[in-house]
Amino acid sequence: MGEELFAPEELFPRERAEIAPGAVHLPDWLGPQDQRELLAACRAWARPPAGLRTVRTPGGGTMSARQVCLGWHWYPYAYASTVVDGDGAPVKPMPRRLSELGRRAVADAYGTSPEQVEEYDIALINFYGGDSRMGMHRDAEERSPAPVVSLSLGDTCLFRFGNTHSRGRPFRDVPLRSGDLFVFGGPSRLAHHGVPKVLPGTAPPGLGLDGRLNITLRVGGLGP
Repeated sequence: MGEELFAPEELFPRERAEIAPGAVHLPDWLGPQDQRELLAACRAWARPPAGLRTVRTPGGGTMSARQVCLGWHWYPYAYASTVVDGDGAPVKPMPRRLSELGRRAVADAYGTSPEQVEEYDIALINFYGGDSRMGMHRDAEERSPAPVVSLSLGDTCLFRFGNTHSRGRPFRDVPLRSGDLFVFGGPSRLAHHGVPKVLPGTAPPGLGLDGRLNITLRVGGLGP
């Protein structure tokens, strides 16, 4: 399959952008083969036990995006070593390749060396269907201030990146396509963010994914 069928040539190539202090968007960071391999891995991780689940909030609602966790299991609003809000199975381990991918992502975003970046030990993988959304929230359950790494596969989404004080304005909407990297740390580490819209049918034809996968990598600092 030709690369041009996977990622049509841009008239004006998208470039690295700093969305806010410490928040960096790197378009097309993952190449076509990297995306295919990561998608295949996500499908394996999504199988039970400790597989893809619907997340229920304390108020009785459900998130429209479904989730599977690696390394530590996230549930509203804490971490556990087992799927306490699902089948109770031990959470799947964090793969070394994902941890290394997180370190390389931060190094590329900030222009540093991967050896200077902490080891990533948590992955939250969210699957979005065409009608899925994610409300404005902060990633605040980790004890480490290390940057959050976000990788996109499949359909394009509108990613809303806001401020640290409230869920409202000011915020900026950034289209994230398949293969895009978004890193936020430093003064933006606790910024509110969400996904108000997914654009169905926009995934690369060569990927073989209907919907959107978001792989979020974090450093927990949670101890043994």
